[in-house]
Amino acid sequence: MRFVAGGAFLMGSDRFYPEEAPVRRVQVDGFWIDETPVTNREFARFVEATGYRTLAEIAPDPKDYPGMDPALAQAGSLLFRRTSGPVDLGDYSQWWSFSIGADWRHPHGPDSHADDLPDHPVVHVAYQDAEAYARWAGKGLPTEAEWEYAARGGLDGADYAWGDSLAPEGRMLANYWQGAFPYGNTLEDGYERTSPVRTYPANGHGLYDMIGNVWEWTVDWFAQPRIERKAKGSCCVPSNPRGGSRRESLDPATPHISIPRKVLKGGSHLCAPNYCQRYRPAARHPQAVDSATSHIGFRCIIRGRK
Repeated sequence: MRFVAGGAFLMGSDRFYPEEAPVRRVQVDGFWIDETPVTNREFARFVEATGYRTLAEIAPDPKDYPGMDPALAQAGSLLFRRTSGPVDLGDYSQWWSFSIGADWRHPHGPDSHADDLPDHPVVHVAYQDAEAYARWAGKGLPTEAEWEYAARGGLDGADYAWGDSLAPEGRMLANYWQGAFPYGNTLEDGYERTSPVRTYPANGHGLYDMIGNVWEWTVDWFAQPRIERKAKGSCCVPSNPRGGSRRESLDPATPHISIPRKVLKGGSHLCAPNYCQRYRPAARHPQAVDSATSHIGFRCIIRGRK
């Protein structure tokens, strides 16, 4: 873990997606944070010690999902599949499919094995899985503000974790999608899926893979950012801000399914210039707590002094 001294910073962005705005100045206390996302090797130690089974390894109960196809009531997870050509980017079912037998042990489907990828980030972990690991490790999950502050690496207000250019002088500084998503990955960074942690340079805090590779869970419920009102004449900024409420996080597009959503940060190897430009510290995405996919992982923190 690395210690990140507390401080004030500009959170959010006005230059990309509306859910990131407005830019607001906030402050966080110091904390320790994992240098990398939790890897398959590390998650395997947790499972071996506890016998834990992830959500993707347990068949869902159709009663919890009105209208669910009974054939899908089997253990599995969502896998990305590259398309053969251009598709409607508003229809994510073109590239996401439920794969029976996909889980953290089988990250690319039932015929793949995490043992072959020990230093890659663990994936197919739902929010409760990340929380369970953190408790076992004596740690916690970061708030959105803590995560973003750590990801910026001291570059306050920059678009990316390394400055304002996505690929300075053509250098690949994170694992994201090059080319036309979801079919034309040119693999300039060398990886089609996840990459081993520490493949790319660390940021200013000595942290790896804060951008790209896998999305990472935070502890905050998803909601539009709030501006906390200060007393007239106050010189202070909001300290250790938190997200919205559980109720606010519910997806209005699926009112018949009351599954709350947490904030994901950092983007993944599937973020591309023509789709999901969320390989940035300010980027954020709502994710249902029961969702496990091939591009979501996590890292842990410990709050307190150095």
